[in-house]
Amino acid sequence: MKKAILAFLAIALVLSGVAAQGKVVLNVLNYQQADQAGYQEDVAIWQKFQAENPDITLNMEVLFNEPYHQKLQAYASAGTLPDVFYVWPGARSAVIHEKKLAKDLSRLLGTDYLGDFTGAATNPANQLGKYMAMLPQSFTYTSVMYVNKKIFTDNGLKVPATYADLKASVLKLKAKGIAVMMLPNKDKWPGQSCFFSTVAGRIAGDQFFDDVLAGKASFTDKPFVDALVAVENFYKDGIISRTDNAIGYGEGPGMFAEGKAAIFLDGDWRTGAFITDKASGKALIDPKAQGSDFALLNLVSLPGEKYPGATSAVAGTGWAISGSLASGSAAEKAAVRLLKYLYSPEVQAIRYSTGAYVPTRKGVKATLEPLPASLPAFYAANPETCYVIDGINGLDPSVAEAINNGIVDIGNGTKDAKTVAADVQAIFAKLKK
Repeated sequence: MKKAILAFLAIALVLSGVAAQGKVVLNVLNYQQADQAGYQEDVAIWQKFQAENPDITLNMEVLFNEPYHQKLQAYASAGTLPDVFYVWPGARSAVIHEKKLAKDLSRLLGTDYLGDFTGAATNPANQLGKYMAMLPQSFTYTSVMYVNKKIFTDNGLKVPATYADLKASVLKLKAKGIAVMMLPNKDKWPGQSCFFSTVAGRIAGDQFFDDVLAGKASFTDKPFVDALVAVENFYKDGIISRTDNAIGYGEGPGMFAEGKAAIFLDGDWRTGAFITDKASGKALIDPKAQGSDFALLNLVSLPGEKYPGATSAVAGTGWAISGSLASGSAAEKAAVRLLKYLYSPEVQAIRYSTGAYVPTRKGVKATLEPLPASLPAFYAANPETCYVIDGINGLDPSVAEAINNGIVDIGNGTKDAKTVAADVQAIFAKLKK
């Protein structure tokens, strides 16, 4: 069904399927999930651009999660990148930045246009290639506790603020068939991006990773091992179930909304999964309950943490233009027109209202349900940020992948912290030879 919907979208955007003479055809690779709230609004965004720009034909390809990254990598390797594509500012899209396969948007968009965006979004230092290969739509906190306060109060428990609080909740909640904390990790990256990055930031700190890259520290050193031990304890103490490694990324929100866990770990973008889908008129969590029974909180304080309150955050995703487009060409001008539309106040307000993110474009207003409306307060309450490991500039993606796999192994109980640390260091050392 999903493939049929995506195929329909591609056909609808191309309209007749054949570009009329004189039209510019733009190949676009879009990152989109068909079964999430906001999908219909996203489809409408693209359809409106096509309707208002009849001289441009969009040839769309739509993918999500790992298939997207694999396809983008394949296109980059083959030298066949689409004209406009979705990209991450760091190691997740390393090939784009390192090989400078995208246009410098600071030149294409200009200082006057970029003045409408926050400094964090327009600072090239926040991107792996140290130039503006893409324009971040948001500044993303990748580790948020979605807390069902009602579950805790109904069971005579306080909303947890410490690791000890979590541990004290295990027996009572499990007796009711409720998990304390859910971390769907079948796709592997959530365990690192939405959980371990914050744990490592609290216990090892950003300087540790800087020292590793500079050859002054090793992944087998105590700070990194201690961070992995902290993850071990979450599983050993029953706070996170080992069976979560069999739960797919898309399955988690529904299970949490059904009350199968008191806390759900994910990034700030996941607020969009719980709000009202305008197409169906239904929400995973009723807007009234969002405001009364749920809260977005930082990960609880951890034993042995040296950097209290740190939360993993990174410049968010955004759009890029292929560097292969000839400068000054009709295709380049059409791509710039598309980008300016996608970052327009109108489109950013729609994306904000669907809970996709809080825009980096200044002054965007939207009508919001309680969960996404609470994000600015979450940011304000948690100003101390730390690295998202797979977004660390200079860290090879294979090292982040080894950490992803190691978190799964720890969760499954098949490897301990020291073994995983040794595995990660071995891969890192091999790259340095």
